[in-house]
Amino acid sequence: MRFLTMTLTALALGAPAAAETFRWAGQTDPQTLDPHAVSSTPVLGFLNNAYEGLVRRGQDMTIEPALATGWEPIGDGEGWRFTLREGVTFHDGATFDADDVIFSYERASSEQSDVSSWFAPVSRVEKVDQYTVDIFTSAPNPIFPDSIANWMMMDSGWAEENDTARPDKEQGNHATLNANGTGAFRVTGREPGLETTLAPFDDWWGEAEHNITEAIFTPIQNPATAVAALISGDVDMINPVPIQDAERLDAREGVKVIKGIEARVIMLGVGHDHSQLKFGADAGEPNPFQDVRVRRAVAQAISVPAILQTIMRGNAEPASQLVSPAMRGFSEPNAEGVTQDIESARALLDEANYGDGFSFGLKCPNDRYLNDEAVCQAIVSMLAQVGLEAELETMPVRNYWPELREDAFDMFLLGWSPGTFDAEHPIRFLVATPEGNLGTWNFGGFSNDRIDEILPMIQSEIDDTRRQELLDEAAAIIQDEVAYVPLYVQPLVWGARESIELVQRPDDFFILRWVRVN
Repeated sequence: MRFLTMTLTALALGAPAAAETFRWAGQTDPQTLDPHAVSSTPVLGFLNNAYEGLVRRGQDMTIEPALATGWEPIGDGEGWRFTLREGVTFHDGATFDADDVIFSYERASSEQSDVSSWFAPVSRVEKVDQYTVDIFTSAPNPIFPDSIANWMMMDSGWAEENDTARPDKEQGNHATLNANGTGAFRVTGREPGLETTLAPFDDWWGEAEHNITEAIFTPIQNPATAVAALISGDVDMINPVPIQDAERLDAREGVKVIKGIEARVIMLGVGHDHSQLKFGADAGEPNPFQDVRVRRAVAQAISVPAILQTIMRGNAEPASQLVSPAMRGFSEPNAEGVTQDIESARALLDEANYGDGFSFGLKCPNDRYLNDEAVCQAIVSMLAQVGLEAELETMPVRNYWPELREDAFDMFLLGWSPGTFDAEHPIRFLVATPEGNLGTWNFGGFSNDRIDEILPMIQSEIDDTRRQELLDEAAAIIQDEVAYVPLYVQPLVWGARESIELVQRPDDFFILRWVRVN
């Protein structure tokens, strides 16, 4: 498997430095502390510090034991047996065992969960004994252990006592503001939008590599304010650093900029299943985006190189698929993306009887992705060149996801990082026809019978050559149908005080147990 290049500061060896308070800032506050309520990097990345799964990803993104000490296939591809770690306790002192795994499966795979797609291949989960669990799959699933690295275990007793046996994505519940995991850090205070504090968990089963006595996270939406806070020493680390400030900040004494490439593709989506436009001057008119020629015209109207040069300052790479070339299953036969061709875009629109253009709504977040609002503004200008009038509306991500889930869009901006580092992941979440626990982030309702047919084949195929052939076929369909318009692979640009040692992973998760303050 090939992984994205990571820029990291290796953990220090030798005598430990004095314990310290560590303060860091991010653009987006986690929407919830519930590990099954929202499947997004700000939530899952933050909660990986307090909660743990059966397996986890190491500094090099490989799968390693966590609450399971080992796993092995059952029978002839029937599933996986996990041997649980003994002597593990939750933050409230309760013992972790197989009952918590069963409960966490039932909770995470429920219709109220936002991570239920992870369990689409699972047929049942059985307790063998107190520290052994069998997870059966409907077909052989060789990548299943990779797919559950972010499936976090909850204490069944704590959840039931606090009336949070199921996630509540709409109204929230006790687990929204409180956490009780087994991780290296426990949440000691939570003020949404203001500050979240954590402290080391003294009874953690692992060996601490950090020297933090307290960790304080503050969301800072304004990039200039975040940079100023880092320079002044009010915070020790910020994510992200504005692209336009990276070179200047890196030249300052006492601070450093850490760069890498994230496993996230930024793309445009449209309402495939919308019969009418919902925004703009043409609201109520038939939806042009149901015509593949219109979708292809959109792709040809956009100059990704111009966006990368002017907005991303050369710090990103163009994307041709829903995964980057560093991901397992990337389709080499479909590696060439769409290039800007204004005349061809106009010809396609004319052929589809939209030669005079039309007006529609474009929704974008303004605090989720690097330079997200600026990118959308550039796209508006580019689409205007072919007569497409995009009415741009930007908003904080806490309002953005509900808008998309309520179908309140014509076109939208989305970033996707495959949790498995495999091309199957976005097919399952973004492309499969929304039904049950499939297509849970397929906001536009794209549907293709052949995709739905081969997805289970991709998930169960053991032969790597045959599996890649299926992934190549899926990538070709997604490109031909213009299910999405891939734009670029997002860069990672973090800033930190010189005294901070940390690890930057390409999934953009910030793991506190690898932080040292010198």
